[in-house]
Amino acid sequence: MTPVDWWFLFKFNSAEEPGKPKPPGLTGIFDVPGWERPAYEESGAKFSQRYAFASSRNPQLAQGRGILGAMEYDPLGSTFNQVYSAHPDECFYVVWNDQFYNDPLPIKGAPWGHSKGMLAWDGDGNGFVMQVSTPSWPASGNRHFPRQSDGNTLGYVTDDNIEVSQHFFALKVNADDVKAILRAMQNSSVVTGVATGPVKKETGKSKTKQTWPTPNPRQLINNGGPQEIQDLVNQLGKESTSLDSTLVELSSGVHLISKPSAMPVPPWQMVSAMLGGIDLRVASWWATPEIYSTTRDTRIHCWDSQLGSPGAVDIAVTGNWVDGKRKIVLGLKGGMGADFNHAKVGVSTSGAQPLSIFGDLNQQGALCENYLHEGQMCSSSQNGRGGMFYVMNHPDLHKSLAAMLTGESAPLQPPPKKKSPKNKPAKKTTTATSAA
Repeated sequence: MTPVDWWFLFKFNSAEEPGKPKPPGLTGIFDVPGWERPAYEESGAKFSQRYAFASSRNPQLAQGRGILGAMEYDPLGSTFNQVYSAHPDECFYVVWNDQFYNDPLPIKGAPWGHSKGMLAWDGDGNGFVMQVSTPSWPASGNRHFPRQSDGNTLGYVTDDNIEVSQHFFALKVNADDVKAILRAMQNSSVVTGVATGPVKKETGKSKTKQTWPTPNPRQLINNGGPQEIQDLVNQLGKESTSLDSTLVELSSGVHLISKPSAMPVPPWQMVSAMLGGIDLRVASWWATPEIYSTTRDTRIHCWDSQLGSPGAVDIAVTGNWVDGKRKIVLGLKGGMGADFNHAKVGVSTSGAQPLSIFGDLNQQGALCENYLHEGQMCSSSQNGRGGMFYVMNHPDLHKSLAAMLTGESAPLQPPPKKKSPKNKPAKKTTTATSAA
């Protein structure tokens, strides 16, 4: 379904590469008729759809062309369009996201997986998988079953999921790969399925509640193709009870790691251990409760002995990029504002294999109980969520991604412990990235 075997996109944040004030149209190409782009699109200071791009054809990261995800010829838009515009009886798919914002499913936290993406296949089971880090996109897999109360085009979603950096990864797969990915999705408790009732939305100054039509059952899952695949799809949308992480090799040579929610360990240390204890440099939504950089000697008490020992995990808080003659310092922390990052990517910094890693999970949680504050548990934050990681061995991609991630690092020790926040009221937030 894709003209290349794989591609990787890094969408810059709105401080690094501000978006164009005038998007390609008032209604997005994957939106229901009548849906209008949100107000944040009126100023390029609040969004960016500029990006860096690498693929199996051109594996070194380079500045991309066009407006990411909003045009039929950019890598993301053209890949998604193959499914969205296809006949639903000939192209099958699963769309999942833990942050759909009620269209078609509510936001779901732990123990559900912190995972987002799309898997598509034809009648023989061949197709592609697409991992995304964007909350609330995509939220419909086909134009015959559109999203009714929000945008389904990147840059047209009510939540401003294009203010901070994001990443996207797509890989061509065969039928055996599709089955392996579905098993990993089940193990990670991805959020998908059929909406059970109407969507309600508050609009306007008076916040009048509007009830929209009940989403079509095939908005997120359009099942078909080989029977084995259909049977696995039917197992999705349930919380997994698995205690074991998994590692499988796909036909492309890319490895897929799945973390279950019931394994309460720091996510990227788990990845390191499952890859033989290699050292990693990682960028993610690094925000409270942040896990600080670790060495090979750092003691990790929130751990599962079956994983073996992890290597060092160096947390990137800045990176760099060159756009023409302009050198850009990339903000790679998580946070509220323009100069922050929601992509989850890493590279190996030891070992013989040049590995690039694209993940679902942030480096948030704990290395031990009471890590950042009294009462903090090992299941804190992303430790207690499921998610998947794609691991690619490619020297050119690794070289350019490692260069992008070169910069400052988080310290090895957290600040003095804070008192338990359990009696403090939670702050009300309205943006997608606050839920990471």
